[in-house]
Amino acid sequence: MEASVPHPAHTDERWIVSSPETAAVTGEAGAADVPGRDEDLDALTRRLDRQVLHSWSAQASLDPLVIAGGAGSRVWDHAGRTLLDLSSQLVNTNLGHQHPAVVAGIKAQADVLTTAAPANAVLVRGRAAQAVLRHAPEGFAKVFFTNAGADANENAIRMARLVTGRDKVVSHYRSYHGNTGAAIVATGDWRRMPNEYARGHVHVFGPYLYRSEFWATSPQEESERALRHLRRTIEAEGPGTIAAILLESIPGTAGVLVPPPGYLAGVGALAREHGIVLILDEVMAGFGRAGDWFAHTADGVAADLVTFAKGVNSGYVPAGGVLVSEPIAAAFDDRVFPGGLTYSGHPLAMASIVATIEAMEREGIVEHAAAIGADVLGPGLAALAERHGVVGEVRGRGVFWAVELVADRTTREPLPASAMGALKKDLVARGVLPMVAENRLHVVPPCVITPDEAREGLAIIDDALAAL
Repeated sequence: MEASVPHPAHTDERWIVSSPETAAVTGEAGAADVPGRDEDLDALTRRLDRQVLHSWSAQASLDPLVIAGGAGSRVWDHAGRTLLDLSSQLVNTNLGHQHPAVVAGIKAQADVLTTAAPANAVLVRGRAAQAVLRHAPEGFAKVFFTNAGADANENAIRMARLVTGRDKVVSHYRSYHGNTGAAIVATGDWRRMPNEYARGHVHVFGPYLYRSEFWATSPQEESERALRHLRRTIEAEGPGTIAAILLESIPGTAGVLVPPPGYLAGVGALAREHGIVLILDEVMAGFGRAGDWFAHTADGVAADLVTFAKGVNSGYVPAGGVLVSEPIAAAFDDRVFPGGLTYSGHPLAMASIVATIEAMEREGIVEHAAAIGADVLGPGLAALAERHGVVGEVRGRGVFWAVELVADRTTREPLPASAMGALKKDLVARGVLPMVAENRLHVVPPCVITPDEAREGLAIIDDALAAL
């Protein structure tokens, strides 16, 4: 069945703001350093890149892919080699690369006002808040703008601690919330361990039926037992000490772990029972990624704070924020909120948010993402699981999917890192820019991917898995 919503017209010539043939080096390289075009520019890019300290990496062995330009769901290097972007970079280019309306919105704002202190009232900042709140669930009053998802989570934790007078934050082991003080310690994966400088963090196991910590055999059992585990942790820690429960509505980096029915609603009920602030992290899952404006709305749960970034403006300018519920916003009517950022609500970032949300509304992007997931990616990935014994499980929705790869389906032993590295290299050689995490291939294309492009990507993955 074809995707039921027409895809955005990103083959229009206005979308192509640059091309492999017209891409050029810019910056401060001296005239003697600029060798010309094509392969020489790729070599120059790699040479200059040696001066960059890359995140989460040992530097000596790095060989980063060169990206010179992009349009829609594709990127290319200076030599003109094109890749279908099934990673959305860091799962953030929801609207695709170089959407003309967003580029135009940033340029127009640059002609009017490039920067302003957050204490001032700026028209485009108010419009951005209005645009975000237009798609928020009921009960949210204000938006606190940040520079990214990490500081959004940081400030949400601050708000929860201030309004409750409590200290502890409960989060999942399988999670990622950002690389700042409290956010990285709220994170559950290995990146927390070298960075544990913040106080008051407690972790629990969330639902993950394929590798259940609770000996569950069904989604209902997994949900019930994970909720009991959370309840017992709250009781053991002392409900009166816990300020917040911080969860990704769909844990993304940890494996696109779509929660089983009832889990998020059960977490919300536990939070209300004990006067705990519920913070839902929608940094990766929001703004179309999971086929909804906010992924948690499909689960019947009401949050007190919702954090966002990434898809809110497709990462064109660094931006994030916290949706603040009416009671928490009111707590700071006559009390100083002791938090702030120099670039909170930066005008260029706000312009990109306004342009992105308006383009999503106008072009039916969120509906398109839901249809692509239901009609193309979901069935296509399920078919791959039937054909390839190396696929242990496929899970996801919208344009937010993970393919878990195993060395043995019976034991569910994860595919080793060497095989995952070979798969990643092979996919790039075949024309796909993949996202690989541990033993998983994450299939997370832009929300604007067309049905034909999605099928093209699935066919390439099929061939790569066969070769593996």
